[in-house]
This record gives sequence, structure tokens and C-alpha cells, in this order.
Amino acid sequence: MVKNYKVVTLCGSTRFKDEFMKVQKELTLKGYIVISVGLFGHSGDSEVWENMDEGVLTKTKEMLDDMHKRKIDISDEIFVINVGGYIGDSTKSEIEYAIKIGKKVNYLEKID
Repeated sequence: MVKNYKVVTLCGSTRFKDEFMKVQKELTLKGYIVISVGLFGHSGDSEVWENMDEGVLTKTKEMLDDMHKRKIDISDEIFVINVGGYIGDSTKSEIEYAIKIGKKVNYLEKID
């Protein structure tokens, strides 16, 4: 028997690494296939950025933003990690993108 697992992409500020890991585990145990961020730029992974010049840094960030939208494309829904209600510009644009292409949006913390 083949199960049909829902696919969810985690979105949110990478400063919330601990919450990303916690939510990833919780959703996995609930039967979701979880897609997360590839790098935690605001809380770790600093070695990735250290030796990049401005041009390469900008191109890399653009690539990562685009890559995250492709992750949303292949997902059934997104799960926003909005600790303390915080939603930054990148996350806002991911939420808008998900809504535009008809994906369900869930949040860690209730929003008004």
C-alpha cells in the first residue's frame, strides 16, 4: 500500500533554527514530508558567507530565495515559523507566493 504523504515547506527567519528543527520533527512524526531551508544564515552557517564578495553574496541570496520558491512549488502547503509574530520580508514574499499559487498556509503562532 502506497501512502500519500503531504509535503510541507517550512518558511521563516533562519534566526529561529531551534524552532525549525522542532517543527520539522513534529511534522515528520505527524506524517508529513518536510522540506526546510538549506542554510541557517542568521544562526549558524556563517562560514558559508565569510569569504564571499558583495556580488557573489547577492547572487547566492537570490538563488536561495528562488530555490525556496521552487520548494513551495512542489509542496502541498507551507508552515510559517513566526516566533513572537515575527515575519520578515523574505518570509512575507514566500507567503504571498504560496497564496498566489493556491497553497495552504499554516503558522506556528496565530496571526491577526
